This record gives sequence, structure tokens and C-alpha cells, in this order.
Amino acid sequence: MANHMKNALQDLIQQVTTDNSLPLDQKVKLLESLQPLSTPLQSDRWIFRLVVAFLGVAVLLTILLGFYLSIKTAATIPEGLIALGSAAVGALAGLLAPSPMSR
Repeated sequence: MANHMKNALQDLIQQVTTDNSLPLDQKVKLLESLQPLSTPLQSDRWIFRLVVAFLGVAVLLTILLGFYLSIKTAATIPEGLIALGSAAVGALAGLLAPSPMSR
């Protein structure tokens, strides 16, 4: 869905820029009004990669700290740490699972 909207927006921008019947000031106004439609979340892949990386680091740190606490201090793992790791795993699953819309 996002690729279709991105392609449609690029086609519309191309039509506006190549249309010789529009004056230059109208082209500028049209292009300025089309620019907010292209949001970074739809066009920037680095945002997605950074979110996945940070969530992965959170999961790994939770596992490592849980093992460290249980081995070195012989104490139970705090529930907050378990909740943090569980939330990060759930967020990763939600981001990486294929959406039903793409089928």
C-alpha cells in the first residue's frame, strides 16, 4: 500500500513538473502542497531499521542482564525487567510479521 501511494505521488509530481500549461508560480504552489504527503515513515527505510535495532538490543540486554542477575546475585529477576523484555519481543514480532494487507 505504501509503495503504491509513493508511486502515485511521484507520478503526480512528475506530471506537475512536466506540464507546460501551468505557470511557474502555480507549479511551485502545487509542489509545496504535495510535499507534506510524502512522510518520512513511508519513504525512509532507516527509521524502520533503527527501531528494529533498538528493540533487538533491548531484548538482548534484557536476556543478558537477567542471566547476570540470576547467576551473580542469586536473586530473582525483577518483574520490570521481564516486562521490558516481553514488550520488546512483542514489538519486534509486530514489526517483522507480514501484514494481512500485503497478501
